[in-house]
Amino acid sequence: MNLIEQLEEASLVLGRFLGDAKPVCAVILGSGLNSYADRLEDAKYLPYQDVPHMPHSTVPEHVGRFVLGKVPGTEKTILAMQGRVHAYEGYSPTQVAFPVWLMGKVGVDILLTTNAAGAINPGYRVGDFCLMRDQINLTGRNPLVGQEANAIANRFVPMLDAFDATLRASVLKTAADCGISVHEGVYLGLLGPSFETPAEIRAFAMLGADTVAMSVCEEVIAARHVGMRVAGMSLITNMACGVEGGDPRPDDILDAAVLAEGNFAQLVYGLACSL
Repeated sequence: MNLIEQLEEASLVLGRFLGDAKPVCAVILGSGLNSYADRLEDAKYLPYQDVPHMPHSTVPEHVGRFVLGKVPGTEKTILAMQGRVHAYEGYSPTQVAFPVWLMGKVGVDILLTTNAAGAINPGYRVGDFCLMRDQINLTGRNPLVGQEANAIANRFVPMLDAFDATLRASVLKTAADCGISVHEGVYLGLLGPSFETPAEIRAFAMLGADTVAMSVCEEVIAARHVGMRVAGMSLITNMACGVEGGDPRPDDILDAAVLAEGNFAQLVYGLACSL
């Protein structure tokens, strides 16, 4: 079965799950941010394993389901991915992109992709957020390689405005109104799963990167491929290796994410209300 046929089968299931709901956006919840989906009102759930051809997350803190619900205090419905799949889990670029293409196929046209990231920029602090103004894809991978993706849409996708300026402005306004520290910067994505060395971080700083992590880039490419507007937001959970003594560890990252849950919810609220 080819990719087009797989997406058709999967979209029938996800489409039935959505019913008459028209999500204003999709939100991919990264490491430490999965609990946001538990805040949604009138929520219903669709495990990834119930969707044909949908890859399953193997990372323990990534729950592995779609959640459809209303942003608290609003009538705005969003479709959340409570957990993503990563290249380092052994998934191909097509599998990493599959959920994004799927959400686009059922009519979602705005994507907020989020993650936990390390700060290369020494002006950032743990607990801050960084809106992605641009990205550097150093995963060595691209989901548009080959013929199958080209059958979905033209694979020669412009990336000048990969991250939508209007969506970024909405998040920045909410941040200013709520007193939340949000930067704009360049995100650098790697394959992982090992953390970076100090020498690598120094090299990435010379390339102009402000943050670094192990996801997002392929999702952004897939979203732009099918015409979705994209916002990307990292929660700074650690200083990158060697930056002000940074030595990232998984437990530290999750601990930092828990402390930022309330601020993240406010930022999503502001974005949803602007749509």
